[in-house]
Amino acid sequence: MSYVDGFVIAVPQANLDDYKKLANIAGPIWMEHGALSYVECIGDDVPYGELTSFPRAVQANDDEIVIFAWVVYESRQSRDGVMAKVMADKRLKMDWSAMPFDGKRMIFGGFQPFIEL
Repeated sequence: MSYVDGFVIAVPQANLDDYKKLANIAGPIWMEHGALSYVECIGDDVPYGELTSFPRAVQANDDEIVIFAWVVYESRQSRDGVMAKVMADKRLKMDWSAMPFDGKRMIFGGFQPFIEL
């Protein structure tokens, strides 16, 4: 069964084009190193909940948009190998302080699917 990494971030609307450029660089690199799929989504129907919500989870401000992304791998072992290659790839060496989003508010994790249809 496959393995999935998921990410949720808040991107200032003024930085959305810069974020899209970054995602268009990163996605092909993940795929080149062995990911099965790479998906980036812009929040379209993500209301600010009273207790929990995507915007609350990343402390999104009124001028920020929620991005939900995931990468699919063959297995956890494959993910670990792909991730090591991606992190070592010079094309993704960037100044984290210059990123178009606040990485401190990024939520991410690895998930083992239990149903795949």
